[in-house]
Amino acid sequence: MKSPSLRGIARAYLMSIAFWCGFALLMGLQYRPFNRQHFWAWLGDLAFGAALRGFALAFWTPPIFLLVGKYISYSSHRVRYALLWLLGAAPFVVLHSSLMWALVPPFDDATQKFLPRSFQSWVDMIRNGFADQVFIYVAIVVAAHAYNYLKRLQREERERYEYQQALAASELQALKMQLHPHFLFNTLHSIATLVDSDAKCAKAMIIKLSNLLRKALDRGSSDLIPLEDELKFVREYLDLEKMRLGNRLRVDWIVAPDTCRLLVPQMILQPLAENAIRHGIAASREGGWLEIATSAEKATLTVKLRNSVGGGRSTGTGVGLRNAEARLKYLYSGDASLRFQILEDRTATVVLCVPVLGAAQVSPQGRRQLESVS
Repeated sequence: MKSPSLRGIARAYLMSIAFWCGFALLMGLQYRPFNRQHFWAWLGDLAFGAALRGFALAFWTPPIFLLVGKYISYSSHRVRYALLWLLGAAPFVVLHSSLMWALVPPFDDATQKFLPRSFQSWVDMIRNGFADQVFIYVAIVVAAHAYNYLKRLQREERERYEYQQALAASELQALKMQLHPHFLFNTLHSIATLVDSDAKCAKAMIIKLSNLLRKALDRGSSDLIPLEDELKFVREYLDLEKMRLGNRLRVDWIVAPDTCRLLVPQMILQPLAENAIRHGIAASREGGWLEIATSAEKATLTVKLRNSVGGGRSTGTGVGLRNAEARLKYLYSGDASLRFQILEDRTATVVLCVPVLGAAQVSPQGRRQLESVS
């Protein structure tokens, strides 16, 4: 347990003095008869007595809270721990009575006069106020334990939250790292099919792939990026696939300009476009088409990928879709969705919906780049 700072000690005493003086004032109002004829004298005596009693109780409260915080770890031995705190009532009564005896001389109710201090008056003060002071001591100890248990619960809750955040971040990072080897393996497999038949195209694809990977690695560890950056990366990936498929691949872009600066998870669209190529378009001898459309309505950004499905669908592990679903879960909890379906007209559709984040006006340069894509 760290030692309290001077500022912390001062704050603890100010709070304690404010509480006990207010409490003593309320008790004085209850037990001291109201004197309308001598109102100001009555009010002065009431405030003075409340200040003295409140200060005396406030003097012991922070040390008791400090001791409870220091030794609460021994509370597992309940009987021994409770007995020790009960034994502490005796020194508290003696010390508190001594402080009150030093601050306020004994008062004789019969004569309504203060008496000189003496050993007997000190003993009488301890005997007459023993029960009330024990009750106050127990109340302070219980309050100190409640305060420390509350602090422990808050600390445990904060540590649990930080642990969950760290766990989610590590799992999210693992999912992001999974994308690169999966993407690299599939693209290299595509290049390998061209090595013997079109070595020149295969070499150009290797250079294009290296540039694409460099851009992916240069993005850093940010989880969310502008949609226009993600679409630019997807466009360059599709250019790579066009080098392999040629006229068998047609890409249509329907991008709403007001969606370009909205934030999406990094590399969330590339695996979806890759699935459309591998399992829909490349599996057909005639090739096919891919349509990428974006829109924003109310508080939701929607990205829709539609592609033709021809011939027999190639088999795959489904890493791209599972990865995308898992990342959406970690980043948005239940506020994002990913739906996939194959319709009767032999078209596959993937609909990605995420909350609108980072809305801003797209730059003129970014708008020209996206509108020029076809």
